[in-house]
Amino acid sequence: MIEFNNVTMAFDNGLEKKVAFHPSNLVVNEGDFICVVGGNGAGKSTFLNLINGNLKPSEGTIKIDNQEIEHLSRYKRANFIASVFQDPNAGVCPELSIAQNMAMAYDRGKRRGFSFYNKKAKLEVFAKKLETLERGLENRMNQRVDLLSGGQRQALTLMMATLHKPKLLLLDEHTAALDPPIARQVMSLTNEIVSKDKITTIMITHNLKDALVYGNRLIMFKEGRIILDVSGQEKDNLTSSDLLDMFE
Repeated sequence: MIEFNNVTMAFDNGLEKKVAFHPSNLVVNEGDFICVVGGNGAGKSTFLNLINGNLKPSEGTIKIDNQEIEHLSRYKRANFIASVFQDPNAGVCPELSIAQNMAMAYDRGKRRGFSFYNKKAKLEVFAKKLETLERGLENRMNQRVDLLSGGQRQALTLMMATLHKPKLLLLDEHTAALDPPIARQVMSLTNEIVSKDKITTIMITHNLKDALVYGNRLIMFKEGRIILDVSGQEKDNLTSSDLLDMFE
């Protein structure tokens, strides 16, 4: 589904050229749930930014469904790539209601006015979706999002990102800013949604336990290079200690 062909990312500040992402060839299969780990500056964020359009590769090509996407803006890629970030506010409009946020996600790519969002049928759809979160948000749809807790906002963001099944879901340390018990809840919800809808997903995480427990594939970056790419039994046999040893 996703293909990296000799992709390189280098930054030039006028004094020196720094390679942040060394030449890489990588294939992501449809339905893969890939956990990405690595230390600070290892290349994880560069990897995601090359996919979502924040960065354009210095060399090489990136294909999704055999179509090169380097020429596509981030805005156009958002039509088929959904993202959830570390900041619970990044994927929502905090000053708008839950219903208004859901409506914008539901009608992404369409030109509609806010009057369209209040149709009873749409509100019923939103309520049923929110009910699956088991957080009572279906009874608070007129409430402003900035009044929700961080965990509730991140759960809402995840629901909005997958309201229409995206071709690809990018999760950029989306539980890192949450308290551990809430992070576990959001991670469990993530796994439930991704597994149920078979969404191709790439998740950056600093939590090595999550990287081992979730997903069917694990990739580790170090100094801009992929040093580990495992799945199946090979992934199942790994421990947190094994991963920590590779960080050094």
